[in-house]
Amino acid sequence: MKARLLISLFLCCAVISSTFREARASERKLTLEDIYRNGEYSSRGISALRWADDGKSFYTLDRNTSIGGTDIVLNNIRTGEKTVILPASSLIPEGKSAPLRISNYIWSLDHSQLLIFTNTKRVWRTNTKGDYWVISADGNGLRQLGRGFEQSELMFAKFSPDGTKVAYVYKNNIYCENLSDGKITQLTFDGNDVIINGNFDWVYEEELHQQDGFRWSPDSKRIAYWQFDTEGTGTFYMINNIDSVYSKIIPFPYPKAGTTNSAARIGVVETDSPSPATRWFDIPGDPRNNYLARMEFVPNSNEVMIQQLNRLQNTNKVYYGNVETMALDNFLTDRDEAFLDIHDNIIWTEGEKHFTWTSEKDGWRHLYMMSRDGKSEIPVTIGDFDVVNIVRIDPKGGYVYYIASPDNPVERYLYRSRLDGKGKAERVTPEGENGHHGYNISPDAKYAIHTFSNSETPTRYELVSLPSHKTVRILEDNSALAEKYAALGLQEKEFFRVDIGYIELDAWMIKPSDFDPGKKYPVIFYIYGEPWNSTVQNSWSGGDLWSRFLAEQGYIVMSIDPRGTNTPRGREWRKCVYGKIGIIPPADHAEAVRKITGTYQFVDAARIGIWGWSGGGSSTAHLMFRYPDIYSTGIAVAGVYSQYLYDTIYQERYMGLPSTNPDGYRDGSPITHASGLKGNLLLIHGTGDDNVHYQSCEMLVNELIRQNKMFSMLAYPMRSHGIYERENTTYHLYQSMLKYWLENLPAGGR
Repeated sequence: MKARLLISLFLCCAVISSTFREARASERKLTLEDIYRNGEYSSRGISALRWADDGKSFYTLDRNTSIGGTDIVLNNIRTGEKTVILPASSLIPEGKSAPLRISNYIWSLDHSQLLIFTNTKRVWRTNTKGDYWVISADGNGLRQLGRGFEQSELMFAKFSPDGTKVAYVYKNNIYCENLSDGKITQLTFDGNDVIINGNFDWVYEEELHQQDGFRWSPDSKRIAYWQFDTEGTGTFYMINNIDSVYSKIIPFPYPKAGTTNSAARIGVVETDSPSPATRWFDIPGDPRNNYLARMEFVPNSNEVMIQQLNRLQNTNKVYYGNVETMALDNFLTDRDEAFLDIHDNIIWTEGEKHFTWTSEKDGWRHLYMMSRDGKSEIPVTIGDFDVVNIVRIDPKGGYVYYIASPDNPVERYLYRSRLDGKGKAERVTPEGENGHHGYNISPDAKYAIHTFSNSETPTRYELVSLPSHKTVRILEDNSALAEKYAALGLQEKEFFRVDIGYIELDAWMIKPSDFDPGKKYPVIFYIYGEPWNSTVQNSWSGGDLWSRFLAEQGYIVMSIDPRGTNTPRGREWRKCVYGKIGIIPPADHAEAVRKITGTYQFVDAARIGIWGWSGGGSSTAHLMFRYPDIYSTGIAVAGVYSQYLYDTIYQERYMGLPSTNPDGYRDGSPITHASGLKGNLLLIHGTGDDNVHYQSCEMLVNELIRQNKMFSMLAYPMRSHGIYERENTTYHLYQSMLKYWLENLPAGGR
């Protein structure tokens, strides 16, 4: 009887507790303040993970709660035991009371020493300048490198392979410091505001993803490095009007489509020479009309492998460069009728007799095993699917592990294939959890840090064994965030396809939580629409809370990937837009919206909005100007409105040269079609945007005025392309967009 009574009381309490939780859930609302000011929906991750060489443990940065700063911690895979190998207390410089703040840490090859990167500052996109300190693995001998130099000015410091020296860049020159006595040797002497040594100019960094511009030779005797001569490159000027009484002019070389590039070359310098002098490779071709896209030493050799892209980026000549004789051998040339992408997944095998190479020659992005002389190849990944990215090449085990999704381009899974090309692709990720799976695989390929998320599931981090994919330990499941998100009671993101007659496009939609299928709702489309990115992916992506917030205001929010977007649907999908950026994708999108409005009775064709950022800003302007019968309201953020105004590498990769494709540049530029505007358009741009210049917005504004078109405009002083710097910026931006939507595209079902 007592047991029954206790059970009844327990059930009663459970019901009351459940009712209370439901009541509280119904009270919780998604707000812009919580998203953009309070950080209520921030996720947790794993900080600065590095695999140990033994394959049985990994390093992380863990907060030291007693003195502040972070400890470097070794995590045992099997036991989960954490061992502090470098406590924050060992990182307190003499005369200071607080430990160094670790922005990055780099082990020497033998793990006996550690470089600490700290006190960093931003250069364009990322914090690449700062101070470097060296310390032994036992926590002794902490000292700063580059003593006598200005603070926070060193770049890309790294140990020599033998661990006796560290090289770094300081004010566009390369220096080498002996660790035994602290002696600093200057290796280059001509670096200045025009000549760049060991670093990259703006366009290489942005479009070829190159920042660190020098490489140690395997024998630690030489450094091979890039040099850029920016003389003759057009200078763009930004104006800072808000930080002083008088304006400050900010100049930087920025080559725009069809204009002069920096001249790039690669040199070699001896690090132990009493009078260092650089010898230069005589690489054929105009150094201003070719790109030295990659350069790495071949392991255990005196040769570098250099990849040279022509200006059109449809031919990649690969050279061996001997750093002793300076002889060059063009042993491999790759070509594509449209454009080529550069891949960072070259791994040498069998004593440097073979290397891996990525190509789309059979219509899909696949990995090949090439002989050292480039004369023979073996297909490694085989099938009608794209390899999204290589995760780990395991020569000892005989496999390559990679991300692919043969059946659904909006998802990602781990596969592996034999390096000898035999057998079929093998899926490693178990069935059952649809979404995006990511992996950081140990050097011996026996374990991985596995991440999983989808549109409704915050990222989960776990340690798994391979290839069985058995969970060893959950590292972070973001359960608190998942519970908080679930309490909002939002509609799930629905993925679907739109058949526009000549192709099917991937799409998603989010409906309001009080959706009534008997009513008609306004739709806001989110777009990117260019080759750099994709918006239709089944991943967490921060919860896509802006889209979900808009849905809660009474909008249906949708996104569609037109042809040409960066998604694994084959070479033809990605490259059919060559020469027609801003032409094919907007036409696809408009056709898809017509199909959607004719298919879904709950879509109000009279209330269609469109918005996007960067390339999505360009797409938004195109759609507002060229299809005004479909889109009545648009918000274009940081868009490129004339293709002549963007950089050489990106624009020419996808469009060719302005001189040979004038029709494409003209018709693919939104500004050409500005006369077609009929609806409501808000332009938003940061005046400090070094990527897509504020000039682009001003030129469009000037044309809209000339055409007597009414529009709205919001400029954010000295904010960059991401429009996030300075106090309250992000919150203000999204408040402003919300206000514009509510005033110009009435929300709610009718």
